[in-house]
Amino acid sequence: MGSLRIPCRRGRGLRSVVVTDGATNGSGDAVRTARELLDDAARRLRDAGVRDEALGEYVEPRPVLGIRREATMRSLGRVWRVGVLLVGASVETGGRVWATGSITRVTEPGRSQYQSVSAEVRRAYRAAAAKGHFAAGDTVNHGATPIPLDESLVGGDGVLFVDGGVPLVRWSAAAGAAVPLADYLADRVGLLVEPPPGATD
Repeated sequence: MGSLRIPCRRGRGLRSVVVTDGATNGSGDAVRTARELLDDAARRLRDAGVRDEALGEYVEPRPVLGIRREATMRSLGRVWRVGVLLVGASVETGGRVWATGSITRVTEPGRSQYQSVSAEVRRAYRAAAAKGHFAAGDTVNHGATPIPLDESLVGGDGVLFVDGGVPLVRWSAAAGAAVPLADYLADRVGLLVEPPPGATD
């Protein structure tokens, strides 16, 4: 696995430490710590009344008698979007976490203009969200990847993983740099609980 340079909090700034392959003790404790940190983040968000968002699944129904049916979004519950992580916010999602995927605001999809492939994909997602009966103005997270909070985090290659006995977050699955989960949640949850003046979604 090699070594990994990890920024860690010191005062108001961050310092970097290097975790090597030999620092593997306490991985089980680190997984438990990750669960506790995420549970604490959910409590803070709930207690502060931070607005949650929908978690959905984009579904393309199979054709019936050769007739193609329109795609829809199936509701999976509610989540808080904490940067690259989605933290469960409802009965269906509580105690679980996902890697953030695609995000669609529920608005009138409009007619196809054939402007570009990306524009048509966004329109199709808006149409699917509307067909799924999500409320107008809601935000639907879809294409999210579930993250098991178990030993599979150790040495994992996703956005949330454990290395050297420390739960860490990558800014993206392809990013090499990582930050401790505790610092990441402190910063991101803090911004949601007490957003800076003039901040927008």
